[in-house]
This record gives sequence, C-alpha cells and structure tokens, in this order.
Amino acid sequence: MKLRYFLAAMLLCGASAAANAQSIGEQELAQIKGSFVKDAHTTAVQNILLGDANIKNKTKDLSKVNEVDHFFKYRVDVKGITDQKSSGRCWMFTSMNALRPAAQKKYEYNRFDFSHNYNYFWDIFEKANLYLENIIRTAGKEITDEEVVWYLKSPVADGGVWNLFYNLGEKYGVVPQEVMPETVHSNNTGQLLSTLNRYLKKAGWDIRQLYAQKTANVKKNNKKAQEELAATMKEAKIAVLKDVYRVLALCLGEPPTEFTWKYKNNKGEVVTVKSTPKEFYAGLVPENYNPETFIMVMNDPTREYYKVYDIANYRNTIEGINWVYLNLPNDVIKEAVLKSIKANEPLYASCDVGKESDTRAGVCNPDMYDYESLLGINFDMDKKARILTRYSGSSHAMLIMACDTDENDKPVKWQFENSWGAGSGHGGYLTFTDKWFDEYMFRIVINKKYLGQKEIEAAAQTPIVLPAWDYMW
Repeated sequence: MKLRYFLAAMLLCGASAAANAQSIGEQELAQIKGSFVKDAHTTAVQNILLGDANIKNKTKDLSKVNEVDHFFKYRVDVKGITDQKSSGRCWMFTSMNALRPAAQKKYEYNRFDFSHNYNYFWDIFEKANLYLENIIRTAGKEITDEEVVWYLKSPVADGGVWNLFYNLGEKYGVVPQEVMPETVHSNNTGQLLSTLNRYLKKAGWDIRQLYAQKTANVKKNNKKAQEELAATMKEAKIAVLKDVYRVLALCLGEPPTEFTWKYKNNKGEVVTVKSTPKEFYAGLVPENYNPETFIMVMNDPTREYYKVYDIANYRNTIEGINWVYLNLPNDVIKEAVLKSIKANEPLYASCDVGKESDTRAGVCNPDMYDYESLLGINFDMDKKARILTRYSGSSHAMLIMACDTDENDKPVKWQFENSWGAGSGHGGYLTFTDKWFDEYMFRIVINKKYLGQKEIEAAAQTPIVLPAWDYMW
C-alpha cells in the first residue's frame, strides 16, 4: 500500500513539473531580444567576433600575461624536457620525470631519459587483465548494470595517475630510453587503443556468454562445478591476453627481461651497464618509495577535508594499489610542497591545465582572461561549483619544480616541468600564479615527512571508498 502511494505521489510531482514547464512565447522572446542593444561597444565586439572564431584570445589581457616572469627563488635541479606526443601518458612521464634527476646524477648523463614505451606496454597489458577480471567477476550481473557498463565503455586507456606508475615499477621495473625506444604507436596511441578496445569488448561479450552457458544449470553450492567454472574463465582470459600481448608486441616491440645499455657520459666516456628492469628501478627510486612514505594529497572542496578517499578499481594491476588520496586545504598543501622544493625534491602534480592558461606563453593566471568585459555576461563560479557542474577537473599531470616567494617567504608563483616538448610553453615549462594554484590544482604526490602531525594522523584513517565513475575521475 505504501509503495502504491509513493508511486502515485511521484507521478503527481512529474505531472506538476511538466505542467509548470513553459515554452518561449512571443512576449518572452520580445523581452529577450530587447535586451540586446547594439550600442557602440556591442557593435565593435560583434564586428570582431563575426570574423574571428578565437573568443578566448580576444579576452586576453596581455598586461596580466607579461606581469608573470619566469624567475624563481627556489628551483629543483632538473634538466631536459620530455615529450609525450599524441598520447595520454602525462602521468607516466611526470612520475618518471620526478626520478630522472637521480638517474642523471647517478649515471653522470644529463641527457638521460626513461623508456616510456617499455612501461606503456606493461600498463596496457595489465589494464587488459584487470578489465577481463572485472568482466568475469561481474558476469552474473545484467549487461545494463552500472558497473558492467563502466567496464565495457572503455576497457583500456592510456590515462592514469601516480599509483599506476608505482604498480608498474614495482612489478616490471624501468629501462633507459635507448633500450626500448618510442614507436609510432607509443607516440600516437589512438589507433592502437581503438583496435584493442574493439577486440576487448568482443572478448568481454564472449566471456559473458560463456559464463551464462556454463552456469545455466550449476548450483552455487556445487564446489566442483564452481572450480571448473573458475578454470574455464581463466583459460578464456589467458587466450585473450595472448592476443593482447601479440598486438602490443607488434606495435610497440617486445619488452626486455634484461638489457645491456651503452651510453657516452658527460665526460665523453663510453659506459656499459648490464641490468634487469627491476634492478635498474630499485637503484633509482628514493628510499622507502612506497605508499606508506609517499602520499597523494588533493584539494577537493566538494568533500570533507582531513579525510582519506579510495577510488575503487582505479589501478592497472590486480595486485597493485588503488588511487588513494588525503583531502587537504590548499594552504596546508602549499606549505608542504614548498618544503619539498627547498629540499631539491620535485613533485608529481595534476591540474586543470586548460583553464585560464596560455600554454604558448607558458603562463597560467586566472586574472588574464576577461570574458565579462568582452561578452557582457558573468562567468564567476568557485572551485566547488566548477567541479560539481563538471566544468573543471584534473586533466593533466606535470612536475612541480620551482616556487617564487615574497619578502615573507609566501608563495607568489610556481612552475611546472611539462611533457609537451621544449617548443611548448616557456622552453617546456609553465609558470602559474599562486591564485591559479588555488583554483585549478588538484593532486600532488609528496613525501609524508613534509606534512604536519595532524595531516600524518589523518592519512592513517580507513579510506572512504568512491566508485570509479565518481564525478572527479
């Protein structure tokens, strides 16, 4: 009876909303049209915009661009700019760029870089396995189930965050660039990914069909039947992974299990290094390079600060760590980041790089674009509103490696080392104001030793688990 009343009430609410909805009538349209007055300013703006599609460029205040210089009081000793080309591997490049200064110093080789292709191979391979395991785990659910739809939507992609690099490094290690160079498919990942996703969606469908066939007459408490089902699912998965490995090897090359690397160091001496990828990795990462020492902090004003959040299933390896972060106010994050930079330790960070930025000039400043003066309308939203309306969110990872401060040692601007090549930005770098940090910075990986006791204690909490399709990811 209660359900009947509830449904009736819902129908009435829907009918009421529909009845109150109004189309634009002649009176309303006349009022709206009358608000557009072609005075001298409006006519001038219209003349400009009718012949130029670049609205953003017309809102730029060049004085605000030019007032941001590229000199810094504190700067980590970094050398060289990388280029991820047409790929979504910024998280991988940034994670490796954080380790590159140590490698350059150890091997006395300023031109040192890692093979991103090597780790990209294993990243996509592991993501395919994770996808297949999720398909098997949810095979008993309807194909329209929200979780199943999420997995089938994009089986593998080249995006990610720091924990994915950590998972790969711990399992597969790293190698120098010369050992497994980039290929056309690692530099431009679109067709490789679309090909793999087409195949993996087919494989997901086939596995679900096989599961339905094998479980049609099997009781849940039949242990032997369940074991046989698990074996059948594993066999099907391995068959798919063989094909995935084949496609990756054809397009990226086959990753080495050991290597001999020759290079000419800064002194002009030819050096030979023999190693395995995991040994090479272990020799470069900082002491205690693990989630117990290095933590991802985030500024997300839509959620409670001093709480830990875990993004379900956001990883690449089955056995690896999920994306876990401690939500903190910006002033606390900045204090810790500045300590790290002063200690000559760069930091992985991700932000909404496309907002209020001039990537050609290498400047990010929320005061340099004035849409209101050009168009006569107000766009103001705070960070929370921008996130909840899906206007803003983290889109790109870069390395924070410099900070400039005022006479009281308070930050006024910061700098990223980007991975878009030396021709982008200011010689490959992006300088952003402290105000831009507040508005568009999201995630930073930092050594816990730079956090206060309150933050360290908060980081020990049991995480609040968020779904993989949450609005922030």
